[in-house]
Amino acid sequence: MSGLEIAGLLASAAAAGLINAVAGGGTLITFPTLLAFGTAAKVANATSTFALVIGTFGGVFGYRRQLAAVKPWLWRFIPPSILGGWIGAKLLDYTSDRVFSKLVPFLILFATVLFVSQGLIKKIMGSRGGAAGTGVIWAAIVFHFAVSIYGGYFGAGIGILMLAALGLMGFSNIHRMNGLKNWGGFCMNLVAALSFALSGIVRWPVALGMALGSVAGGYIGARAALKVPQEVVRGAVAAVGVLSGVWLLLRLRL
Repeated sequence: MSGLEIAGLLASAAAAGLINAVAGGGTLITFPTLLAFGTAAKVANATSTFALVIGTFGGVFGYRRQLAAVKPWLWRFIPPSILGGWIGAKLLDYTSDRVFSKLVPFLILFATVLFVSQGLIKKIMGSRGGAAGTGVIWAAIVFHFAVSIYGGYFGAGIGILMLAALGLMGFSNIHRMNGLKNWGGFCMNLVAALSFALSGIVRWPVALGMALGSVAGGYIGARAALKVPQEVVRGAVAAVGVLSGVWLLLRLRL
């Protein structure tokens, strides 16, 4: 790897770790960066997933005090996250690189739409009062399972979807919600990353280097969540998502 590639990948991983801890959507930074440096689509997805799962742990650790108040939900999130993440990773195994490359622009644009809709989702969450009933909680867990399948397959935008599910459950404290979001993302991405590793599609030198950057970014993002201008972060990520999706669509047509 050239010095420029090393610097670019480390910077993108650190930025993605911070963004995932603060707002979600870090894959919209790392995945296009890997593609820009010539990595094949499925390898880029697997490598990005492995790197960011380590960074997500940094975010979980940063939110550890908030998670103490919602400890029962940590255990409830494990089964759907792990099973869904494994199913999604296996679906990717059975998708050819050619087909996945064609799907990627639409997956990125879909994730970008979710990311841009985060403000609307927060308004919907804010309009709820009190705790959700048992039926709503189970429906939200099933929804989280579906999100985990998508997360194991591609992953961009899962943070926004998980926040929506938590809002429907009746959660209102954004820091506890972010902590649970990071925990759920860590569980589903961990099993997906292990599946990708066993399949031999992880670019290890790149993944390990990016993991270091994502850990630092994830921890810093979790600790600085109240100070980071989130609207600026969201605007930058949304712009990257739109530009990446359009660029990949144009590349498919060439």
